[in-house]
Amino acid sequence: MPLTRISDPDLTLNDLMTTWPATIDVFLRHKMLCVGCLVTPFHTVEDACAEYRLDQDSFLGELRAAINSPPHPGTAAPDDVGRSL
Repeated sequence: MPLTRISDPDLTLNDLMTTWPATIDVFLRHKMLCVGCLVTPFHTVEDACAEYRLDQDSFLGELRAAINSPPHPGTAAPDDVGRSL
């Protein structure tokens, strides 16, 4: 299985949120409707940023920060073995 990178322009939002569930909070914080949307298997971060008029580099920085932050107390740590940012 190839390494998944958050900077991959072809990474779908569905794959992003499935691989790194901590990123869901970033979408919700921006009041984005991407979580649970039927087009997440087709849209990318670039598509979402364009739709919501967000700076893509800043948004990717927030996603990276969420991925690298420690899990909330009482939750399991993400299984990121074999994955890369």
